[in-house]
Amino acid sequence: MTAVREAMIVAGGAGSRLRPLTETTPKPLLPFCGGPFLEGVVLRLAAVGVDRVLLVVGADTAPFETFAGSFRDRGVQVEVVPEPEPLDTAGGVRSALDRVSGTFLVLNGDILTDVDLAAAMTTHRRTDADATLVLTRVEDTSSFGVCVLDGDRITDFVEKPTPGSLPGQDTVNAGTYVLEPDALARFPDGRLSFERTVFPDLVATGAAVHGHVGEAVWADLGTPERFLAGQRLALRGALAWPTLQAVDDDGHGVRVAAGAVVEPGAQLEGPVLVQTGARVETGAQVGPDVVLGPGVQVAAGARLRDTALFASSVVEADVHAEGLLAGTGVRLGRGVRAGRGVVLGDGQRIAAHTELTPGLRRPAPGA
Repeated sequence: MTAVREAMIVAGGAGSRLRPLTETTPKPLLPFCGGPFLEGVVLRLAAVGVDRVLLVVGADTAPFETFAGSFRDRGVQVEVVPEPEPLDTAGGVRSALDRVSGTFLVLNGDILTDVDLAAAMTTHRRTDADATLVLTRVEDTSSFGVCVLDGDRITDFVEKPTPGSLPGQDTVNAGTYVLEPDALARFPDGRLSFERTVFPDLVATGAAVHGHVGEAVWADLGTPERFLAGQRLALRGALAWPTLQAVDDDGHGVRVAAGAVVEPGAQLEGPVLVQTGARVETGAQVGPDVVLGPGVQVAAGARLRDTALFASSVVEADVHAEGLLAGTGVRLGRGVRAGRGVVLGDGQRIAAHTELTPGLRRPAPGA
């Protein structure tokens, strides 16, 4: 069967729930376990033979153009498709339809998953489908739109059915699709929703819409709590994330990249990722579930758990933080205490001995 060589990634979300981090970096490009989140997504596509990826983004394409350029010599052609006005989940993909040459994949650019893309593509070819939706099973269907299956063909969509009202039907849309261009070309340009319009209309008109049920990890990274929960999943091996796997594990979940320094007497409790240029001083305690970005400095006496620190941040002596999400170039002064759920935007300076209350965001979104 012919391989699927092209994919589109829908990556235009505003990321409002992750502010202030997304004031300076688009949500799909936030650092995640060793690189921009989208880097891991593109590398997973490359692993199944995709060699051309279109990023459907918002009006500001500059950060994505820089990201696309980073793949110039890595065997994957990454192109940016601007969406000057929000066109819902399918409108941007429809607008770029003339840029694909055949069967293509569609993925969400902010969902952490290890769905078996090769298996989904095989299902699509085997069933000669117009559209194939990757599905996942849920215990409580009342919070989701259920895809009703007859074998592996989708025959209906039922929004948030009460428990027990659809016996044997527990599969929901996981946000990854294999599509034939003609299936989408029948819809006009403009605002368009996969969930509300495209797939229900295809089913209603007799198109071959099939489901591929997977047992994959599926996690939305759209809030600070979910971002850190997704980081824990990757660090603990619930899925193999490419940028994390690029750094060797010492057998205890501790990954220290070349060019990082962990001084004698520093304590790393896995799972932990320490990236290039980072330094952990004697007497610091880091982990579990911590990612230190490139160039991060952690001083003696600091204690970090369940935390992500982006590039070039500095943690001074005796800082204690758990559940902290901090952007690039942040500095935590000596003795700072950060409660769970604190989010610090790029360049924030926290004075010595400050108590950061749980859930604090600095600067406040919109400030």
